[in-house]
Amino acid sequence: MSTGLIVALIVIGVVVVIGAALLMRHRGATGRDLKRRFGPEYERAVARHDGDTKAAERELTERLERHGGLRERPLEPALRREYEQRWQMAQERFVDSPRGAVTEADRLLAELAGVRGFPDGGHYEEQLAALSVHHADHVHGYRRVHRIARADGGADGQPEQAATEEMREAMVEARALFEDLVAPARHDTGDRRPPSHARRERTHQSWGFTRHHAKGS
Repeated sequence: MSTGLIVALIVIGVVVVIGAALLMRHRGATGRDLKRRFGPEYERAVARHDGDTKAAERELTERLERHGGLRERPLEPALRREYEQRWQMAQERFVDSPRGAVTEADRLLAELAGVRGFPDGGHYEEQLAALSVHHADHVHGYRRVHRIARADGGADGQPEQAATEEMREAMVEARALFEDLVAPARHDTGDRRPPSHARRERTHQSWGFTRHHAKGS
């Protein structure tokens, strides 16, 4: 074996070892990045995979690859006001028809997300995956109202009714995503998206007012 061939094999071996080390390091960093980006969605993905962190990270990585480059379309002020009015009406409907209100909230979120540039609401799973990439902190509220709105019938053929308090909590949680979707994007001019804690405070204030107003009307 010539000296040149030996040197070439050594170089190849070194490159392979370094590449493997970098790959392992990259995977570890990716896991941390995913956890930081997805927050509670990361933990839910792990739970869905029965604690298999690698499987969960593969799923989240695939979501990023499919939807990470999505850029949300701006929402015209008039259309923003229209959606806000429709959501307010859904909240007011809750007192007399909790399930109807939740169903309307599910429909509104699907429609609004489509208008903002996410996959069409007719493809719920894909839309939810895209929303989880860009609104990870609040996407679970949409998941909750969708599950209640689309609940299958029970053993007696009647719809399985979620408890009223569960539906109210789902509406409150879904409102946080709604606030995200109607808020001006960060790159829009003339307005800025409020901090998440401010949106949460406004959400609870709005819900509390709606319940009180509806009961007293």
